[in-house]
Amino acid sequence: MSSDIRITPSILNADLDHLDSEIAKIASVSDFIHLDVMDNVFVPNFTFDFDRASEIIAACPIGIDAHLMVANVDTIAPLYAQAGSASVTIHAEATEDIARTLRAIRKAGARSGLAIKPNTSIDSYASFADDVDMFLIMTVEPGFGGQSFMTNMMSKVAATKKIIGDRPIWLQVDGGISLETIELAVEAGADTFVAGSAVFRASDPAQMVVSLRELATRVAN
Repeated sequence: MSSDIRITPSILNADLDHLDSEIAKIASVSDFIHLDVMDNVFVPNFTFDFDRASEIIAACPIGIDAHLMVANVDTIAPLYAQAGSASVTIHAEATEDIARTLRAIRKAGARSGLAIKPNTSIDSYASFADDVDMFLIMTVEPGFGGQSFMTNMMSKVAATKKIIGDRPIWLQVDGGISLETIELAVEAGADTFVAGSAVFRASDPAQMVVSLRELATRVAN
């Protein structure tokens, strides 16, 4: 799928014992599958190591949007691009050389993304706009799924939209996205949305993806 609005369901809240079937439920209506990679170092949780993540990337019927919440990300990020991820996002707070790592992701064939945590100001990272294909504004503290959407992050989303200007950079929000919150994020300028609990805890995950897209598109237009 491709549109001005992108929905990227996170498998963090999926049934990981039956991941192939979980992804199959929503693959035809989603733009990407969002892969949250946590190492229990940068964030206090662990999800997938590189070997398991590589298996998921290889088996996924649509592109993987890899969100790396890990230490030593300068070394690790290009590996995720080489493994076939469509997009690889690094955290500004975990990266020693942001520009070099973003460029390495692109060189390896993936879109480059730069994420910032709720307590991090976007202003310090405006200079990297020419090296990113996507900014990710966290609307929860990274590390766990199912947290409540932080409405006060919408001013940061709006500030990031101003930094992007006319550049063809996607603006993603991650955390607490649902039918109750996506409208606020769209109004602030976001166009790419990570939804985990709202999708995989719905009685019909595919219909929830469709509903999120329809609502976001209606607000955007």
